[in-house]
Amino acid sequence: MNRIILPLLLIMLFAATELPAFTGEKFGRPLTLTELTKVSELEKDPKAFIGQKVLVSGTIVEVCAKRGCWMDIASDTPFKKIQIKVTDGVIVFPMSARGKSAHVEGVLEELKMSRKEAIAYGRHQAEEKGTTFDPASVTGPQVTYRIRALGAVISE
Repeated sequence: MNRIILPLLLIMLFAATELPAFTGEKFGRPLTLTELTKVSELEKDPKAFIGQKVLVSGTIVEVCAKRGCWMDIASDTPFKKIQIKVTDGVIVFPMSARGKSAHVEGVLEELKMSRKEAIAYGRHQAEEKGTTFDPASVTGPQVTYRIRALGAVISE
C-alpha cells in the first residue's frame, strides 16, 4: 500500500508546485515566474523594482513597426502603458500582436536621459510610430521606465 501512496503523494506535490500554463505564441525564454506584478504597482514605486525580474500582463496597444523590437502593453490604470523592450533581432514581436493579450517576464530598467538624449529618443520613437515630434515638448532631463523582456507569451 505504501508503494502506491508515496508515488501518488509525490505526483500531487509536483502538480501543486507546477508553473501556470501560459498558452499562446511564445517568444524568447520560457516564463518562470508565477506571481503577476500589476503595471500600476510598477508605476507607483518604480525604484523598488529596478533590476528585479517581474511578470506583467496586459493588452498590447502598440508594436514597433520597424523591427518588432518593442511593444507597449496597457496598464491596469486607464490611459497608461509600459514599454516592453528587447534586443533587436533576439525577439521580434509581430505587428499582428496588437490588441492581443501578453504575459511578459523581464527586468525593470530605468532610463535617465539628458534633454538632448530625450529629444533624440522622442524623434526616434516618432519615426518608428510614423508620427511627428516637437522638440520643444522636452523641457529638461527625463526618466522613463521599461521592461527588458526575457520572454513573452501572446494569446488572443
